[in-house]
Amino acid sequence: MDYQGFLTTVEQLTDIPPGRAADITCFTLKTLSQRVSKGELEDLAPRLPQELRPCLQREGPTATFGLDDFLRRVEERTGGGRETAERVARAVLSALWTSLGPKEFFDMGSQLPKDFGPLLEAAEVQAPPRPGPEVRAYAGRPWPLDEIVNRVADHTGLDRDNARKALESVLEELAVRVSAGQINDLRAFLPRDLYPALDRGLARSEGRALPLTFDEFLNEITRLEGTSRKDALAHAQAVMATLREVVGEKEFRDTTAQLPQEYRTLVTQP
Repeated sequence: MDYQGFLTTVEQLTDIPPGRAADITCFTLKTLSQRVSKGELEDLAPRLPQELRPCLQREGPTATFGLDDFLRRVEERTGGGRETAERVARAVLSALWTSLGPKEFFDMGSQLPKDFGPLLEAAEVQAPPRPGPEVRAYAGRPWPLDEIVNRVADHTGLDRDNARKALESVLEELAVRVSAGQINDLRAFLPRDLYPALDRGLARSEGRALPLTFDEFLNEITRLEGTSRKDALAHAQAVMATLREVVGEKEFRDTTAQLPQEYRTLVTQP
């Protein structure tokens, strides 16, 4: 997204006068930059239009304010009420999502307090689609949970409740077997409803990618689902096939590259 496209997005998603979009956008980014580490800001800046990169420069340590203080500062700058501040913040974050892409946006959001969660999620929903090859069935946004569950159900013949149970069981076990860094990369492509399954796996492994054999991996899925080993294999294959569609080839390859050769059966299309 170029500079004018960024400003146009902010103008279209708010009721601020067009002549103020540049000032308010930069101020919002500057305020946000105070809450993000300098290392992360260095990753973000090259992905923004040249004109906006100075808005992410700051001196001093990372601040510790929460969402309420963030919105209060935006409110003071806009001269409007809290509703206007929320709309402006959401619009700037939406344009930021389109500029950064889901992975970098998630990395940035992971440094913000939990009370920013609903604002970040709303910004993702209304963000303009990203251009180019990253755009997939849902314009680069995380797939809806219902669609993912439906795909697993179609592959396995399970009803929706059991398809979701299979999906979460496999994701939890995958988070035990794969590094925390790669699992966190996957989060950017998944709906937030699936984060607890990943968190359970990371808690069990303490983020250290436990060296489970393929037999141990399937045994754990069998236990989590309460199903047979044969069904556990079929369900794992179905979830992995669906995951490939959802996260794209690059992230899927990065994930499966951490699995030993004996896991090859797991990535066979069901």
